[in-house]
Amino acid sequence: MADQKASNNSFLVSGQPQKPIPAFDAPKKPKKNRYAMGCALLASMTSILLGYDIGVMSGAIIYIRRDLKVSEVQIEILTGILNVYSLLGSAAAGKTSDVIGRRYTIVLASAIFFAGALLMGFATNYALLMVGRFVAGIGVGYALMIAPVYAAEVSPASSRGFLTSFPEVFINAGILLGYVSNYGFSKLPLHLGWRFMLGIGAIPSIFLALGVLAMPESPRWLVMQGRLGDAKRVLDKTSDSLEESQLRLADIKEAAGIPQDSKDDVVVVPKRPKGNGVWRELLIHPTPQIRHILIAAVGIHFFQQSSGIDAVVLYSPEIFEKAGITDDNIKLLATVAVGFTKTVFILVATFWLDKIGRRPLLLTSVGGMIVSLLVLGFGLTVVDHSHHKVTWAIALCIFGVLSYVATFSIGMGPITWVYSSEIFPLSLRAQGCSMAVGVNRLTSGAISMTFLSLSRAITTGGAFFLFSGIASVAFMFFYTLLPETQGKTLEEMGTLFGTFFKWRATSRELKKNKIEGSNGNSSHVQMGNNGQS
Repeated sequence: MADQKASNNSFLVSGQPQKPIPAFDAPKKPKKNRYAMGCALLASMTSILLGYDIGVMSGAIIYIRRDLKVSEVQIEILTGILNVYSLLGSAAAGKTSDVIGRRYTIVLASAIFFAGALLMGFATNYALLMVGRFVAGIGVGYALMIAPVYAAEVSPASSRGFLTSFPEVFINAGILLGYVSNYGFSKLPLHLGWRFMLGIGAIPSIFLALGVLAMPESPRWLVMQGRLGDAKRVLDKTSDSLEESQLRLADIKEAAGIPQDSKDDVVVVPKRPKGNGVWRELLIHPTPQIRHILIAAVGIHFFQQSSGIDAVVLYSPEIFEKAGITDDNIKLLATVAVGFTKTVFILVATFWLDKIGRRPLLLTSVGGMIVSLLVLGFGLTVVDHSHHKVTWAIALCIFGVLSYVATFSIGMGPITWVYSSEIFPLSLRAQGCSMAVGVNRLTSGAISMTFLSLSRAITTGGAFFLFSGIASVAFMFFYTLLPETQGKTLEEMGTLFGTFFKWRATSRELKKNKIEGSNGNSSHVQMGNNGQS
């Protein structure tokens, strides 16, 4: 019967056979755009510089302390100060990227880090080491702000989550390389080992700067300069279809204030507010949408760092020592396991971001972090109060560290950069992202420079119980205030924000309107086909 009905429906009254209506065919999922992927990959590799510095410093401080005879407080400052210095880089990167472009800002970040790594590698005392940290920190700040912004602006909506997560992937890859470098150079004489660990980071920055020169400029920056012809050529290559390219160009032109009927390759762009006007729109007189976006972006960056990730990554040798592992080689091998775990799980997360959405991954990640931090805190407390070696507690501590970095990497790590880089409107994106990254680095610096002192004050286990409490607050913040952005174009984000705690109702209304609009278009197409018949 079903076959007979299908056969009958394939004829109109005239008796002429008709092909099945295409609207009922399942839409094909677009393939990953390889050109956009290559661009995002090259830009994001700049983030490997930060990852390497974080990873290598965790082991280098063991030998710096012995060689330069510095105090624990000096080690804390040396370790965490790079994050504070990077504030200057991230604050300057917004304006710099609007003036010279996203691409050359990435080259500048690599060049600055190159100089900083050389200074650290050739440092003869603590003061010169701090100078190197300052220069490297500026480069890190530039890289942290610009890499996710470029990746977001060059990516089609269908794979933006996947491509914008690349910076976090390379941060983790850099951490792993830093851990491996620690283990490899630890066999050298004391005065050479830590210098090779730090100085070798200058080499990748050379290849990164050269690789970035092969990338196109961001299409959004090109439109902001009035270079519509260049922007169109980049969009044609980085979109899933020519139709999407045209839609993206129209959206960017609207956001930049350029009339849609402007077809010339180079046009005059309407005057935009200067930097102080942008900051006024962000901070002094923001609309409800901008205020909601700013709270979401700053909040997710704050909670990413305040939940303790840099304490675990930077001080993992100290944590393993507190857990009862005293041999340097075993501690450094254990940190390699931490880096390997982070890298594997961040790779898993990149393939899920555009499939199941930002919110499910983020909430799952934070929930896992809370449990892992509680397990780690409990294990360290047991070891701390035991007068003999407790093997199961040591194993629990190792499991807690590995599960924490794994759950962090499947959501909180990559989504922080993806989310904050995609929600700001075009005119505010560079400055808004630089502010969010600034909060990220300031919080990271505060945690890094106080963790050892905090551990002495409330015990290492107590510090991780504190981090679990902060992660619990983060879970509530994300659940109530952060809407899902999966599949939305960068120019559609404004409609999702502005209602704060009522964003779910807004999202349902948008979805309903989209479905009704789609049904209306389908009906129109079907009527047109019947009319032609």
